[in-house]
Amino acid sequence: MNRRTTGALLALIAVPALLTGCELGTKDKKDEGGAAGPDAKAGSALAAVETLTVKGRAPKTGYERSRFGTAWADTDSNGCPTRDDILKRDLKDVRYQGGDCRVASGTLAPDPYTGKDVTFRRGRSQVDIDHLVALSDAWQKGAFQWEPGKRIAFANDPLNLIAVDAGPNRSKGDGDTATWLPPDKAYRCTYVAGQVAVKKKYGVWVTGAERDAMKKVLNTCPDEKLPSGNAPTKAPPRFHAR
Repeated sequence: MNRRTTGALLALIAVPALLTGCELGTKDKKDEGGAAGPDAKAGSALAAVETLTVKGRAPKTGYERSRFGTAWADTDSNGCPTRDDILKRDLKDVRYQGGDCRVASGTLAPDPYTGKDVTFRRGRSQVDIDHLVALSDAWQKGAFQWEPGKRIAFANDPLNLIAVDAGPNRSKGDGDTATWLPPDKAYRCTYVAGQVAVKKKYGVWVTGAERDAMKKVLNTCPDEKLPSGNAPTKAPPRFHAR
């Protein structure tokens, strides 16, 4: 075998090895950085993170609570304020004042944010109704552009509301996943999945840091399902104050 033939054979042997190396290198790079990856199941919160729009936070200029309508508007027209609807849904041993709407007392057992039991008594309660996606956070990530009816629906959607201990809720403020998570680590997957569901439903965008934080939590529970809710994304016209 002459020198030219030997060189050609060596070149042919090297080509598959080079191709294999490129393929492995590309795969490793794709899997870096906490990406959801190809194993994220359809219908999971982890897979849904990839559908969220990523943009920078807009200014808070113009934000007021009133931009989301009167607090706890009865948007589902069942005769009860939204706050009482959520208390009835989330509390145990509920007692009412005059009828079956106004919640007088009950027990949050357990509080999802701390894992502890919290007593609710109307007028001196340690229970808040939290917006999973805070109204101010939503305002800075798209809600400033919405029609009033959509903002009112967002503020009263049961998918975005949960009864919680007042203490950790007030420490949360308008934080997103990148800046605040519940103290009870066992609840974090459920919490983040809820935020993803709300942001997906209403088209609220996320920052890059927020998306990465969502993936970091949900990669520990890749089977966590994306919650769903059937409340409309626009409130009835009678609630459209501004």
